[in-house]
Amino acid sequence: AQFGIALRTCDGEEASAGDAGTPFSIQSVSKLFTLTLAMQRLGESLWERIGREPSGNPFNSLVQLENEQGKPRNPFINAGAIAVADRLLTLFGREAGADVIEFMGSLAGEAIGFDEEVAASEAATGYRNYALANFMKSFGKLDNDVEAVLELYFHQCSLSMSCVQLARAGGYLSRDGVHPWAPGVNLLTERQTRRINSLMLTCGTYDAAGEFAAGRTRRGPAAPRNPARARGTTRLRRRAFALA
Repeated sequence: AQFGIALRTCDGEEASAGDAGTPFSIQSVSKLFTLTLAMQRLGESLWERIGREPSGNPFNSLVQLENEQGKPRNPFINAGAIAVADRLLTLFGREAGADVIEFMGSLAGEAIGFDEEVAASEAATGYRNYALANFMKSFGKLDNDVEAVLELYFHQCSLSMSCVQLARAGGYLSRDGVHPWAPGVNLLTERQTRRINSLMLTCGTYDAAGEFAAGRTRRGPAAPRNPARARGTTRLRRRAFALA
């Protein structure tokens, strides 16, 4: 077993512990970054095919998809991420995987790669994802060949990154969309960044999102009672972005 954690502040300071430098396949964390790339290129038109509501169901559920004519509730459940992959395939063609790699490398500040063994395993066992994609295709919600869309989706889930690289890559979310390595470059507008952060809160933990949000917003018994200390804690939270 391995455990690692990394933190990078808005000022570029970094701290890490444990196996923070060990790469692993980032799986569903990739959905955040492909969504960012799609929003960057498509803007509001992206939401014609994908909703922005919590699903209240498991991340790979078929039931809601049928009731809503193949439109996924949000971009973080599997159906939504597959729909995002379809849009990226339309934008970039069969080389979309290379564009995703290039985008992730620019965010992490160094070269990133796919774990091909993981991608092959995903393709061999992803029966539910094949069902989701074919279901959306039957409703006319995917433009590209199902196999091509899923090839991209399985590869994005197999992106191999460390905690340190993820902490660097996600920095734009705490800086109003500003590129983590290029202070004068905006990946997203401030409004788009707020929207992604809101979606992460309301949909990012799937059917546990409500419980997670309640736990993050309610005042617990250990909450600081000293006003000055509370203000300092708030400032620290605003400055820091962490992923583990």
